[in-house]
Amino acid sequence: MVIKNKIGQWGIHIFFWLFTIGSLLPFVLIFMVSISDETSIELNGYSLFPSKISFAAYQFLFFDFTEIARAYGVTILCTILGTLLSLFITTLLAYPLSRMELPFRRSLSFFIFFTMVFSGGMVPWYMTFVTLFAMKNTLLAMIIPGMLLSAFNVLLMRSFFSNSIPESVIESATMDGASEFHIFYKIIVPLSLPIMATIGLFTTLAYWNDWYNCMLFIDKPTLYNIQYLMTKTLTNIQYLIMKSNTSAQAGELLAKMPRETVRMALAIIGIGPLLLAYPFFQKYYISGITSGAVKG
Repeated sequence: MVIKNKIGQWGIHIFFWLFTIGSLLPFVLIFMVSISDETSIELNGYSLFPSKISFAAYQFLFFDFTEIARAYGVTILCTILGTLLSLFITTLLAYPLSRMELPFRRSLSFFIFFTMVFSGGMVPWYMTFVTLFAMKNTLLAMIIPGMLLSAFNVLLMRSFFSNSIPESVIESATMDGASEFHIFYKIIVPLSLPIMATIGLFTTLAYWNDWYNCMLFIDKPTLYNIQYLMTKTLTNIQYLIMKSNTSAQAGELLAKMPRETVRMALAIIGIGPLLLAYPFFQKYYISGITSGAVKG
């Protein structure tokens, strides 16, 4: 029996090690291709062991380092501000919805769920933020529209409050004379760090990977975020590839420029910081998901 248990444990360990390696291989391949020589890519294709190392793709992307650094700064600022504001608003909305004594609790929850299914449409949504709130070419345009408050996150956090925080704790604090704000700040928030870290990770990913709002609302190059800047760079490369068939000048320029390696370097630049940050959120992420997934 002991031998069978050990064999089973080793089998599970081997399976998860193989699964982990299989999950990491695409990222390793992307990185290795990004530091490969463009000529070797054309001759031999993608490889985990490039025949010739070259950092031409990164030199091409960081040729104007000021632009890259500014775009990173915009992205980091919008991500931090947006995540903090989103967590604050989501928590303030989800906590009252988890309290049974809140009037019209079910109606409010349905209204929030309704926004997940139906929307006012693209044109009214755009006109609201551009004409009514005048957010065109402002950082607020990359923080508020579409990402500041998520109905899914509100319902997930409400489920956590309802199922993971005992009602007796709140009742005891109320009997001791604690105000609602004191209960929320001193009891609810410290007990909700797992779900807050989970929602924070979701929101951070959304803000970091966002390029759509930047494309819609931003015309000033000084306000481009890193994802939209990378998207424009990739689009310009694709445009040169198409023009190379009809323009000798474009073909000559394209011949001197890395193409496939640049695509992979763009991916590394875009996801690198998140890959480094994710391990610090992992334990809270798993705890928050399993706790918040209980029926609400």
